[in-house]
Amino acid sequence: NAADAMQTMGSTLTIALSNKVIVKEKNHGRHTLAPGRYVQLTVSDDGCGMDVETLNRIYDPFFTTKAVGKGTGLGLAVVHGIVNRHGGVILVESRPDKGTVFKILFPAHEGPVEPAPKAQTVLATGTERILFVDDEPLILKLFQQRLENLGYRVYATTDPVDALKAFEADPDGFDLMITDMAMPCMTGDQLAVKILSIRPEIPIMLCTGYSEKISPEKAYKLGICSFAMKPLDQTDFVKSVREVLDRVKNEAEEINQY
Repeated sequence: NAADAMQTMGSTLTIALSNKVIVKEKNHGRHTLAPGRYVQLTVSDDGCGMDVETLNRIYDPFFTTKAVGKGTGLGLAVVHGIVNRHGGVILVESRPDKGTVFKILFPAHEGPVEPAPKAQTVLATGTERILFVDDEPLILKLFQQRLENLGYRVYATTDPVDALKAFEADPDGFDLMITDMAMPCMTGDQLAVKILSIRPEIPIMLCTGYSEKISPEKAYKLGICSFAMKPLDQTDFVKSVREVLDRVKNEAEEINQY
């Protein structure tokens, strides 16, 4: 974002890391900094800057000042979610034609760091067919390969419209749908509603990096059976996939018994 802001003006992009001690509780708009030690990551530029109206919307998913095709408006929304989950805060200072300064403060770890023991995890395999949609190509490819290495058959796409068409063409050909939440054209919950209207019993796993627009409670009310927050751990992710599939299979067997 800083580099983009300096395309027509500005020349210096600064990235700095420093220690910071907060002695008394401080309020910064919507954020409160408790006393303690922090690690501060600062990214500043002398580019075009932002006005107050833009500043108030920078964390809104899909809000962008870039031209069509130049950005999705999801970057800061994802960053905001990640920082919050780590107990940190983001402070922003910006003025038109005066540049922008982002300060991210993470609570500093106290004491020595003990290396986590490396445990050998045996992951369950499967042969089920999975419809997987995420508008981030790298994430999609990474988790598609992980699932396919375990034996699953994966139809992967970055386009929710394409995912819907694939499902409409063969509704009974999929055992699970995994979808990202924040995507252009159609959000994950909107896609889930359309999929469930075609086949109400199909299990759906919703993954998101920005939780203000959707919560586990809202997801479950829509009929989504599994909810996961990004960034996803690969091992936990594939375990969740197996758990969902096994749970659906067991429920179907119980129904057949009666």
